[in-house]
Amino acid sequence: MEEIVIYTDGGCHGNPGPGGWGIVVIADGVAKQLSGGEKLTTNNRMELMAAITALTVVHNTASFEGRPVIVNIDSQYVKNGITTWIKSWKAKGWKTADKKPVKNQDLWVQLDELNAGLNVTWNWVKGHAGVEYNEICDQLCQAEIAKFE
Repeated sequence: MEEIVIYTDGGCHGNPGPGGWGIVVIADGVAKQLSGGEKLTTNNRMELMAAITALTVVHNTASFEGRPVIVNIDSQYVKNGITTWIKSWKAKGWKTADKKPVKNQDLWVQLDELNAGLNVTWNWVKGHAGVEYNEICDQLCQAEIAKFE
């Protein structure tokens, strides 16, 4: 089965501030671009929204069912959160190691549900390093932020 390749990025001007996210979903020879944003948000929330939206596209596309998914993401926060930290957060009732509530729990719950229903490999890529589709995601993100400034 041909894999689905995803690139995501999210960001803010100010933190919090106006934010945006961008994704590219590559499958069957087509690279679909999507983006969105919010007037007042955080960088981490936008990174999470990018990942959630990308996996939602996969989840909601019948022809993608059962296919492996590679998510290329420049956020260590999201990659480490979904692959490692979330297990202990859930075991501790959504508390961090220092017993504080996990930030962005609402988005983590959504991402966890999507991730659990798909065959996802999470791959960290260095941001602003000339990776073609990551750069496109950044451009989409910046265009969304500009709408709110």
